[in-house]
Amino acid sequence: MDARDSTSNRDVSSSGGSGTTTGVGGGEEDPILSVTATLAKDAWLHFNSRRFNECLEVLYQLKQKKEDDPKVLHNIAIAEYSRDGYPDPKKLLEVLNNIEVLHNIAIAEYSRDGYPDPKKLLEVLNNIEIATLEENNQLMTPPENQMATLEDNNHLITTPEYQLATLEENNQLITTPEYQMERFEENNHSMPAPETQPNKRRKRKSMVWEHFTIETVSAESRRAFCKQCKQGFAYSTGSKVAGTSHLKRHIAKGTCLALLRNQGNQQTPGTPGMNGNGSMSDPPRRHYRSHSSAYISFDSDRCRPEIARMMIIHDYPLHMVEHSGFVTFLKTLEPRFDMVSFNIVQGDCVSSYLREKQNVMKFIEGLPGRVCLTLDVWTSSQSLGYVFITGHFIDGYWKPQRRILNVVMEPNPNSDAALSHAVATCLSDWSLEGKLFSITFNHPVGEPGLQNLRSLLSVKNPLIINGQLILGNCSARTLSNFAKEVLWAGREIIKKVRYSVKYVKTSEFHEQKFLELKEQLQVPSEKDLSLDNQAQWNTTYQMLVAASELKEVFSCLDTSDPDYKEAPSMEDWKRVDIICTYLKPLFDAANFLASRTNPNQKTFFHEVWKMHELYHSITSHGDPFVISLAEIMQEKIDKYLKDCILALAIAVVLDPRFRMKLIEFSFVKFYGKEAGKYIKIVDDALHELFLEYAALPLPLTPAHAEDGNFENMKTEEISYNELTDFDAYVETTSQNMKSELEQYLEESLLPRFQEMDVLKWWEENKLQYPVLSKMARDILTMQVSTADPDSIFDTEIKELDEYRSSLRPEAVEALVCAKDWLQYRSSTQVSNALVKVEDLRS
Repeated sequence: MDARDSTSNRDVSSSGGSGTTTGVGGGEEDPILSVTATLAKDAWLHFNSRRFNECLEVLYQLKQKKEDDPKVLHNIAIAEYSRDGYPDPKKLLEVLNNIEVLHNIAIAEYSRDGYPDPKKLLEVLNNIEIATLEENNQLMTPPENQMATLEDNNHLITTPEYQLATLEENNQLITTPEYQMERFEENNHSMPAPETQPNKRRKRKSMVWEHFTIETVSAESRRAFCKQCKQGFAYSTGSKVAGTSHLKRHIAKGTCLALLRNQGNQQTPGTPGMNGNGSMSDPPRRHYRSHSSAYISFDSDRCRPEIARMMIIHDYPLHMVEHSGFVTFLKTLEPRFDMVSFNIVQGDCVSSYLREKQNVMKFIEGLPGRVCLTLDVWTSSQSLGYVFITGHFIDGYWKPQRRILNVVMEPNPNSDAALSHAVATCLSDWSLEGKLFSITFNHPVGEPGLQNLRSLLSVKNPLIINGQLILGNCSARTLSNFAKEVLWAGREIIKKVRYSVKYVKTSEFHEQKFLELKEQLQVPSEKDLSLDNQAQWNTTYQMLVAASELKEVFSCLDTSDPDYKEAPSMEDWKRVDIICTYLKPLFDAANFLASRTNPNQKTFFHEVWKMHELYHSITSHGDPFVISLAEIMQEKIDKYLKDCILALAIAVVLDPRFRMKLIEFSFVKFYGKEAGKYIKIVDDALHELFLEYAALPLPLTPAHAEDGNFENMKTEEISYNELTDFDAYVETTSQNMKSELEQYLEESLLPRFQEMDVLKWWEENKLQYPVLSKMARDILTMQVSTADPDSIFDTEIKELDEYRSSLRPEAVEALVCAKDWLQYRSSTQVSNALVKVEDLRS
């Protein structure tokens, strides 16, 4: 920290590193300079010991004494970014560039004037000088060039009273004006003074010339060659001198392999510290510090959190820390490291989880809207259940977010109380009482289990429209169940098709013969045959579609190959076509869910509509197989619509491209003559929901709440709280005023853009619809699926692996949740502008 505030008439001396200064006129110590020098020394020591918070405290004190000193501002910026781990190096460079403007102006002005008085320039630099990111006091380079040297050059500026050094040392320290004067002329920072010989250069004083020689390689170029390894480096081109910092790095940082080989366990002649006879010589004039040894001390405690973080992010088994190969590897890197046990690293992982949980909890506490939960039940080989609970919400910037909140172990996952217990744990753990909007689950729950959930939520949470929207089944699981019904109905036919495909694909001879028949018959199909994975129903559907298009080839193969048996008949192929017809809308809907990062009720309504239309339009043709299949699918889609149509319909109404018009149009096709009754149910529920939101307490409804302006909220709440009921009364009883909802429903539909961001539309119109926009935000948060994109087509419930199942439940929760949160934090800090991350379970 360069705390120099003296003018050029002050001589600077160093006494045992004490940092005292002596004035020209006498030997008394300057008390002001002594204080600032002491503070600068303390800051320098704290910085090099990596105690950045203590360093900043001292720097802030120094700033009060030397306000607007560029060197102090420079050091504060470096210390703050060192403490934070350099989250944004480009931002740091912007800060440093602003501080370094004065330095650059001085250099530029004196360059323009031909350096008339180098001593005067040094006096100017003595007052405004800061440590540059390049060497030899050249003008600042652009940030993209500075980035390469930022890490090597981000040291604090020290006081001349505490330690003198040269600008050659990567700009770590600021030197005295006397020494700078010598180096100024040597490094082409100034033009020669009039009395100086133009072609006379000062003697090279740097220690690097003990290891390098200068050779002329062309008329315009000279290079420096290492005496040890003979490697060449740039030295000068024309009048431009490259400097010596890159030469020092070659020697001081161990880049010169020949020098390292010569040193071994005993130094050899030619290396620093030894003379030609092998005896110790005088110490070098300057000492070049290595970052790896001088400034960073080994701290075993700092390594443990990083090991835990590695285990969490990469799903490594915790027992790995006790594996002999891992232990040997770490001991080779750092023999002083104290190896950790399984119990220690497990505790460190839990500690990391608890730290991250505090950040997520603060974020959730500040959410402007409600939270929707999805419950994904996994099993284990021990017959235990694990309920993965994910929270979905809209942040203050109207961006959809999701976080895994809990992993709750349930000894009896099929019991009526399993899901109720998991939900109660989550509500209590995250203080979500009063903030919950809906729950979507993928586990079959009987009526007693649903009653337990409703009872719990009616006590813990104020239910919206009597809880009609609170519970919903996972649509991905529902689609899989529909597909399994279709596949089960045609299991015998599918078995024959699977055998036929296996017969062709498992023999190169059979496949070649099959392709020859396809070519002879000129079948236009471009699909390739493939065996299905019975754990994912979409692969079975794709196998059936490809085989059906090649049924003529299979029929020809049946007559030409005596070894081909159990070939499907033509009647079987007709039924395969029927099976594919029923599976196609399911396949399209599931693909829709898999392709969306955040599928919600609004977007899924159209897929359900297409399924309903198809299943009710297929005729039986008198075939018992088709009749039974049609009855099964019509019954299932009708039951699904009965359970979820209200949530789906309300979400569609809040899309300004459809409003109530699409509901009226679709319900006529859904319900025929009874459409009016169901349209009225949706309309009544929509108005009731709006009135409930209009009557909510003021902190949930002001427009400024979602902008994060919570400071002014309290004042306005006190001033206008008495009029909240009056506002609701005016809204619901006035005959001459239309409510927000009525205004919205009567407006013209917006054009149907392919990818309209409905949430963004509500954000932009929240001032026009302050109550309706909050209602829309919560409804559009509701989830239709609990499954990840890679598990949309699964036919079985996921199972936790053997390793995770062997851990304690709290350890499983810590590893799963912390991975989700850490993956997010690796790209940015927790804030109200969180970005979505991939689900950890993928």
